[in-house]
Amino acid sequence: EVQLQASGGGLVQAGGSLRLSCTASGFTFGYYAIGWFRQAPGKGREGVSCISNTDGSIDYADSVKGRFTISSDNAKNTVYLQMNSLKPEDTAVYYCAARRLACPIRIQYDYWGQGTQVTVSS
Repeated sequence: EVQLQASGGGLVQAGGSLRLSCTASGFTFGYYAIGWFRQAPGKGREGVSCISNTDGSIDYADSVKGRFTISSDNAKNTVYLQMNSLKPEDTAVYYCAARRLACPIRIQYDYWGQGTQVTVSS
C-alpha cells in the first residue's frame, strides 16, 4: 500500500526556518516524483515544489524560489523541504504527494499523505 507521511511542521516566527520531511513506503521510490503542496485557510491548493527521483528534475512555485529547497534521500525514501526566510503568508497545511516519473507541480499527483501544519507568526 502506498503511504506518505509528512512531518516537521510547527510554529515559527517570520524570518525563521523549518524542514519538512516526507517519508514514503509501499512503492518503488526511484520511479516516482514527490511534490509538496499547501493549502491556507480560504485558499485553494498551491503547488510548492517537487523533485523527480527518476531524472532529478525540480520545480518550484515562484512564491518560494530562493527561500525553499527540495532534496531527496533515496536511501531513506525521504524527501525534504527546507524552508528559510519564512513569511506569514507561508502559513498553511503542507502535504506531500507522489506520482509516477514526472515532477511539475502543475500536473496531477495520485497519492497523498496527511498534512503537517506550518504557522508563521508576524
